Amino acid sequence: MKIYFKVQSPIILIMVFIILSSCNSYKNIPYFQDLKRSSNLNDNIDNFSPLTIQTEDILGISVSSLNPEAWKDESNKETGYLVDLDGNIQLPLVGSIKVAGFTTNVIRQQIQKKLTTYLKEPSVNVRLLNFKISVIGDVARPDVFKIQNERVTITEALGLAGDLNITGLRNNVLLIRELNGKREYVNIDLTSASLFKSPYYYLKNNDVIYVQPDKTKSNSGDRSYRTVSLILSALSVLTIVLTSVIKN
Repeated sequence: MKIYFKVQSPIILIMVFIILSSCNSYKNIPYFQDLKRSSNLNDNIDNFSPLTIQTEDILGISVSSLNPEAWKDESNKETGYLVDLDGNIQLPLVGSIKVAGFTTNVIRQQIQKKLTTYLKEPSVNVRLLNFKISVIGDVARPDVFKIQNERVTITEALGLAGDLNITGLRNNVLLIRELNGKREYVNIDLTSASLFKSPYYYLKNNDVIYVQPDKTKSNSGDRSYRTVSLILSALSVLTIVLTSVIKN
């Protein structure tokens, strides 16, 4: 007995829709999709700007010299100094120093210059003690991360958080930045290589990164919902096809 398959056009359309849905979902997953990888590339790093100190930051300052007894704080011991609302810190010997708006390197030079009046060949080290970033939303390990140096990128921050979950929207990551008394909201597209040239690629103190989940997250909490949906849809199509075969 010969069996003839009479597949109606709606069934074909359903199958095509399932395949295209799967392909479109994958297109949103890879990072830096427009980056040319056929050959080695070299880019100049011209979008990095050193951190500048803000009010309520905490500066770690250590001082050593050939006459350490002249320095009121213990020599070579790092002491934290809070930047007041006027942008100043209070140091032994030299008193009030304006630091807000300056980099740690400039502040180090200023302090060292002022201390030459009181100390013999002073050596000063300055660093930001409260540099932190927050990564929240659809990532593996949302948290607040303390940064030991003054240079961290958005990709490094997401790496600290265990990367985005498969359901995280890579083309609509939100960066929230507070700087100079203003709050800024910036949309970041991780699927584009232009991110490397963005002025927001390098993070500032207290930056917040929010990764928005796609719609399937609310239904299942992970990628399995979408996978199961596709499988069930395929089984439904298969059932329709088999039913059509049996009837004919």
